[in-house]
Amino acid sequence: MSNKLVNDLIDAGIHFGHRSSRWNPKMAPYIFGKRRLIHIIDVKETLKGLLRAKRFVAMVVADGKDVLFVGTKRQARRAVETVAQETGMHYVSDRWLGGALTNFRTIRSRLGRLDELERLTEPEAASQFSKKLLSSYRRELRKIKRNLEGIRRMENLPGVLVLVDQRRENIAIKEAKKLGIPTICLLDTDSDPELVDIPIPGNDDAMRAIELIFGEIGKAITEGKAGRGDRDGEHSDAGEMAVRRRSQRAVLARADSVAEAPVEAPASAGEPVGETSAETPASAETPASA
Repeated sequence: MSNKLVNDLIDAGIHFGHRSSRWNPKMAPYIFGKRRLIHIIDVKETLKGLLRAKRFVAMVVADGKDVLFVGTKRQARRAVETVAQETGMHYVSDRWLGGALTNFRTIRSRLGRLDELERLTEPEAASQFSKKLLSSYRRELRKIKRNLEGIRRMENLPGVLVLVDQRRENIAIKEAKKLGIPTICLLDTDSDPELVDIPIPGNDDAMRAIELIFGEIGKAITEGKAGRGDRDGEHSDAGEMAVRRRSQRAVLARADSVAEAPVEAPASAGEPVGETSAETPASAETPASA
């Protein structure tokens, strides 16, 4: 992990948590300290979580599975859509529809309706409908497209979910847990890390921080795609995780089973990463987390 990425993350305010009065005690292992009633996240723990996530995503993608990005909060939408489109993966950025995973067959049928509405609203077909009916079709088309455009090409259940903010995306995490789909989540100090398989502790309200984290996961997807076809038979148990539940410890163990890479501290430091980060000015988006 390069020093440049570490410094970029700190500059983006990845280390700023919520007010100490809003914290979840289960996040204690990931918190470095407290400054002016605001918890400071240990950036070393952020990097460890990011490394595990990248290794695991690369393995899953190399085994032929897809990634579903979920980020419906305003700060995460652009990052989610950008990395999903650049890597050819799937995303949900507007609203998570209940049953998107557990009732996947019904969701697929709604995508059929989306195709039908697009045909009906084309100029050559629209001329045969009244203005009122055509307006109704277009409203329905906008609504379905807003909710389902990102999973339009998702033929099968994903191999892993990558989310922003465990509290906001709680329904998606529960559905993934029920189906045994591993979850990776960027979560703040008010979240429960035990509900996800690979937690990445960090500021989930800073747009720049989210973009950096998702950009790194996007690189892991590209690496995994390059390995497709060369790893037949290797890590075949990764596919089983979409069918039956693995414990968080098992997922972390698989991520760590790939060659270990040391986590580097910022080059400037003699002092701990968290202490250094506390003195760094936050980005423009950072105050939203406080």
